[in-house]
Amino acid sequence: MKPPLLLVGHGTRDDTGVAEFGRFVERLRRRMTVDVAGGFIELSPPPLTEAVAELYEGGHRLVAAVPLMLVSAGHGKGDIPGAMARELVRHPGLSYRYGRPLGPHPTLLALLQERLEAVLPPEDRTPDTAVLLVGRGSTDPDANAEVHKVARLFWEGRGASGPDQGHGLLCVEPAFISLARPSVPEGLERCRRLGACRVVVLPYFLFPGVLPDRVADEARAYGAAHPELDVRVAEVIGDCDGLADVVVERYEEALAGDLRMNCDTCVYRIAMPGFEDRVGAPQVPHHHPDDPSAHGHGHGHGHGHGHVHAH
Repeated sequence: MKPPLLLVGHGTRDDTGVAEFGRFVERLRRRMTVDVAGGFIELSPPPLTEAVAELYEGGHRLVAAVPLMLVSAGHGKGDIPGAMARELVRHPGLSYRYGRPLGPHPTLLALLQERLEAVLPPEDRTPDTAVLLVGRGSTDPDANAEVHKVARLFWEGRGASGPDQGHGLLCVEPAFISLARPSVPEGLERCRRLGACRVVVLPYFLFPGVLPDRVADEARAYGAAHPELDVRVAEVIGDCDGLADVVVERYEEALAGDLRMNCDTCVYRIAMPGFEDRVGAPQVPHHHPDDPSAHGHGHGHGHGHGHVHAH
């Protein structure tokens, strides 16, 4: 029997986002012939430790852990491995194979295209239409660079000079909702100055949450202040078969040991200018409020930098 799939999410204070995660776990349970469990590393139940215990008590001693993360930032590089190291101590004989983050992936680009077309059908698109791809934002420059890469990959073939010239896009610009620039208003202003008369804000998020809501609020506020600009906001990627396809692919990669991770710009391995102090930094898990280790402790972070989570 193949090892079970362990889905590892970040967590959110938004009940809708938690419910969507739960539905996605159920989708994979219906689809796969192996056991599937899912948990969060912080903020909301179910905690990762409960998901691991469920699989361990079911007799499993090897699991394939796939991070439900779009980019390889601190959560995927440090928090989840730190949390899994703690689970190995709690469960003697347990081991795990670790998958890579979900993006960038052609299927995700196709899903973003679907979200775009839901608010702006191709026949309504004009050459002065721009897209603002909004990621979470990180203090990890490698993660922010990946959002720029996704924006460029999405624009290629959809630009005014691409093969779909009749329904092309003026530009696809990246922006971030926290921790990095350009901000959503800054990104929208750039699109306007580049000549856009219509901008579709495309949240690069898996599930609903506090931050995607903030993206929508900031985009609509900018649109209200600039009535000459048609600003539309698309939905997040969400629970769907396409996303499940990507997770299954990452699961199979993990089992085969085929990770293809890019470490050339990882601040924990390479002395990137301005981030030299992070090389070899210890990685420790977040303290989840429903995890026994969190009792009596505050929020912990092992990257040597502080930031507030409001997902």
